[in-house]
Amino acid sequence: MHERPRRSDPLGEPGRDGGRRSRRAGKAAQKAARKAARKAEEREWPSGDPDLGDERRPWPPPESEPSDSRSHLTWPPRIPEPGDDLPPSARWYGTPIAPPQPRPGRLRGLLLVLLTLVVGGGVIAGAVVLVLRSVPDPPPGRVTDPVAGVSYRLPEGWLAGAVPPVTGFTSIAGDGVNTTVMVMPAEPAADVRATAAELGDLYGRLLLHGDKVKVVDDTEIAVGARTGHARSLRAEYLDIVNRPAYLRVVFLTGGGRRPVVVVGMAQPDDPVSRAEIDTVIAGLS
Repeated sequence: MHERPRRSDPLGEPGRDGGRRSRRAGKAAQKAARKAARKAEEREWPSGDPDLGDERRPWPPPESEPSDSRSHLTWPPRIPEPGDDLPPSARWYGTPIAPPQPRPGRLRGLLLVLLTLVVGGGVIAGAVVLVLRSVPDPPPGRVTDPVAGVSYRLPEGWLAGAVPPVTGFTSIAGDGVNTTVMVMPAEPAADVRATAAELGDLYGRLLLHGDKVKVVDDTEIAVGARTGHARSLRAEYLDIVNRPAYLRVVFLTGGGRRPVVVVGMAQPDDPVSRAEIDTVIAGLS
């Protein structure tokens, strides 16, 4: 009798079971490769970036996108190369951008404004004298003020100014040293004395800035066909720099003309300056 040949060992020779195991091994290898590829892709760009959401963007970014954009964090962090002078934060946020340079024009304008405010806090009498000194010397004579409707002669050595430094006044004259007179038109007033007192208090605070201010004269006045009231103040200062100052405010009305206000100021206060102020007021026509 012939013996039936024995079947080959499946582990030693290829057979039906051996081919099946080979296919299973191939599928497992493909699955492992796909899984490794997904992990590598996740390492290239993190999906949990709060600035990107679920969107996965390629890295490095395309040329159309600026590499130093700060709209998102760079991933992975850039490793500084030799010679790079960058802070550690540049690995995430890119190359630092220099701050804008300040505009000298704006700074210069701010300094001028501050300087104006500081100067404006001083005694305005100095500004009045400065205006008179900066105006070209006109021939001596009479000042005509068409806005206020008056004219007045100037004492010897006085000059007419161009623009009064106090708002509302329409003409100014003085000796360019310590005495000044300003004139402006006014509105009719029922109580001339009360109006003169209010104007005296107003310009006393604006022009004198005295530590101690007192009324030295409060009387009625007549100039030509006009009548009115005059109020004079004297200011004293506690410091040793400012000498006493004198202020005279006159409100004139009547004579068929528009009322006017005359303000005379002198620093230091002396009889000569007071007399020159009274001369100008008495010459109004």
